[in-house]
Amino acid sequence: MDYDDDDDDIPQLSSHTLAALQEFYLEQQQREGMKTSQGFNQYSIGSIEEDWQLSQFWYSEETASCLANEAIVAAGKGGRIACVSAPSVYQKLKEQDGKDFSVCILEYDRRFSVYGEEFIFYDYNHPLNLPENLLPHSFDIVVADPPYLSDECLQKTAETIKYLTKGKILLCTGAIMEEQAAKHLGVKICKFIPKHSRNLANEFRCYVNYASGLD
Repeated sequence: MDYDDDDDDIPQLSSHTLAALQEFYLEQQQREGMKTSQGFNQYSIGSIEEDWQLSQFWYSEETASCLANEAIVAAGKGGRIACVSAPSVYQKLKEQDGKDFSVCILEYDRRFSVYGEEFIFYDYNHPLNLPENLLPHSFDIVVADPPYLSDECLQKTAETIKYLTKGKILLCTGAIMEEQAAKHLGVKICKFIPKHSRNLANEFRCYVNYASGLD
């Protein structure tokens, strides 16, 4: 019997797909290696893996640093910063924890509860279902990245933002949401273009309602 014919019936991955899979698994192995090393930083971007089912896409190191530094400057000395669905900005802020500011993370993904009391469970479907100790207008700036590019998601997240902020807003969302962002939050698009660790199909932009360093 000639078994070569049977091999033709087995689906074969293209060389491009195989290379992409190998790269993905190599990245995973490298990250796991970092986690088990003595120098592991629990606040490093990627220490908690992206969950694409939750529409999670982490910023690049450069973008996260830029947004974190902008938030620190905008909040001022002793300022309070809230990160709404923006965990990679929170992580970058925590890497600079020696500076004079405080920060909390509002996030649906309970894996981030490893950050202790600074973690606040947040579901944008219930925008004002927040702990009693989270007082209205108690944050100098709110950094937010709504998980979905929909008017409903932005509108509900906007309720949370307006409840928390004393005034300043730094919003990151798709370029296609510019009109809705202006409508719900009175923010304007910045020249700075945020980048993600993985390339996304949708162009992302930053929006603010104050004189920022992102232009």
